[in-house]
Amino acid sequence: MTVQLNHTIVAARDKRVSARFLADILGLDVSPPYGPFLPVEIPNGVTLDYMDSPGAITPQHYAFLVSEDEFDQIFARIQEAGLTYWADPFHSRPGEINHHDGGRGAYFDDPDGHRLEIITRPYGSGG
Repeated sequence: MTVQLNHTIVAARDKRVSARFLADILGLDVSPPYGPFLPVEIPNGVTLDYMDSPGAITPQHYAFLVSEDEFDQIFARIQEAGLTYWADPFHSRPGEINHHDGGRGAYFDDPDGHRLEIITRPYGSGG
């Protein structure tokens, strides 16, 4: 059996602002609205469907596996935007990247406090 993630819903205070933030940082496009959702499609076909959510938003974690070249491009956009970044999900190592499993990784927050991560090697893959 082949099981693949197709989409997930991402709660946002303003779906347009949040979807545009992710698309701009990762170098992607915002897709046309689909009902109440504003999707951002990543290259493997999975969409992050942003939806306006009233009230408090519980921050979630979204990790993106990228190539070394893509990491450089995305990391440059993170720095150009003046975003704080961390080497760890607990935000205890600001201004650093990690080198787990022989790759590179960095965490940063979106406008709603969701913890986004870019990595060049899956955790546990060795290195």
